[in-house]
This record gives sequence, structure tokens and C-alpha cells, in this order.
Amino acid sequence: MIFETHAHYDDKMFDEDRGSLLESMQEEGIGRIVNIGADLASTASSIALAEKYPFIYAAAGVHPSDAAQLNEHTFQWLSEQTAHEKVVAVGEIGLDYYWEKDPEVRANQRYWFRRQLNLAREKALPVSIHSRDAAKDTLDIAKEEHLAEIGGVVHCFSYTVEMAREYLNMGMYLGIGGVLTYKNARVLKEVVDYAPMDRIVLETDSPYLTPVPNRGKRNSSLNLPYVVMAIAEIKGITTAEVEDITWENAMKLYRMAE
Repeated sequence: MIFETHAHYDDKMFDEDRGSLLESMQEEGIGRIVNIGADLASTASSIALAEKYPFIYAAAGVHPSDAAQLNEHTFQWLSEQTAHEKVVAVGEIGLDYYWEKDPEVRANQRYWFRRQLNLAREKALPVSIHSRDAAKDTLDIAKEEHLAEIGGVVHCFSYTVEMAREYLNMGMYLGIGGVLTYKNARVLKEVVDYAPMDRIVLETDSPYLTPVPNRGKRNSSLNLPYVVMAIAEIKGITTAEVEDITWENAMKLYRMAE
């Protein structure tokens, strides 16, 4: 069975067939899914999905691109959501400088990244970190806020082996998805080759980042076997071993007993 550590099934791209798709997951070998909050509304809808489906869990958090939604009132609401029995992480949180060039907006991202990191510490939950075109600032904050004491995953890891080493030394997991199957994924393949197998977890970021051979189509957890095959080839192990090890890793990441 495969543990999908990062998906967005509340996304409108699933509106037409969400129920039938999710109901097919377990018979297709997807044992557990964590649906990740990206803003206030998707945190609520992620929890709603987790309440409806026994094999789905939720993360509560606000993506850096939506950090403007946060103020003391909404942050209090977010904090309250982390008490839900099926919320297993704070996320996705972090920094995204790809679209955002305004220094004040970037500063606001950094402020709420720190606040959400400390929320995770307070609630004894791991974090799911989103970092795009913000490698140095993300790492600096991770060190300043003692991320090693909090734990979690760098989702859709996209940086170098050197940066991977920094996070692995903090005890973090690396989220690996469909990008690994792309022709231009040389650096990520080097990261997967370098990273210990017990630090890798599987993810899709559905409905985005669909692996080859379905690139360009809507993604779902049903495409994870392509990622499994790519990891198995790099690591020189079987696909069954990749599934088993990454399942155990995800259980430890999200601190699930069984």
C-alpha cells in the first residue's frame, strides 16, 4: 500500500468526480492520504474530507501566497483547528518568492511562517513546508526557529543535494513526487540518490505536478506508482520495498501509531 503524504482533493478540479475517485483509492493501493490546507477555506475543507473518509487525514495551515489572510483573529481560528483528532500536521507553510517580488509582502510571509512554525511546536505537530525560490530565507528561519525540534517534511523538495543535507541533518523528511519523472529533473534525481531511504516520503501535490507519462493531465494519487518506480530505479531496490519503507516513513512523519 502507498501512503500519499500531500494532496489537495478539496481543489475545484475534483468537483465533478471527487467522491468516486476517493472511493476507488484503497482498492487501487492507496492506503492513506493527508489532504493539506493551503488557506483558511481549504483547511476547513481538508478537515471535512478527513471526517468523511476514514483513510484521509488533514493538515491545517496557510500557504505563503495566502499569508495575507492571516491576522490575530484568523490565526486563533487556525490554532483551534489543530486540535481536531484527524489533523496530523501544520501546513502547508513556508515561503514562496516565485510570484511575489514585493519586499513587504515577502516580509509578511516570513512573519507568518515563523508564527505557524511556533504553532506547530506548541501543538506538538510536524510541519509541511513549502519553499519556492526562497532557499536561503527558508533555511535561515528553519535554523533560527529550531526546526529540528519541531520536525516535518519539506514538501515537493526542489533544491540541491547541499540543501537537502541541511534539512536531513535536522531530521526532516523530503517529499518526492511527479517531478522526479521529468527529463529535466537531474538535480532532484541526485537528491533522491543521496537521501537515505528512511527520509523519503511519497506525495503528488494533486491536482498538480502529474508524473510522466500523464504529465499535462490532472494529477491524483493513482499516479504514485510512477514515482515509486522512479525511486526504485535510482535506489536499486524493488517497488515493493519503496512502498513499504515510505509507508513506515510517513507513519513516523505524521506520528501515527497504526
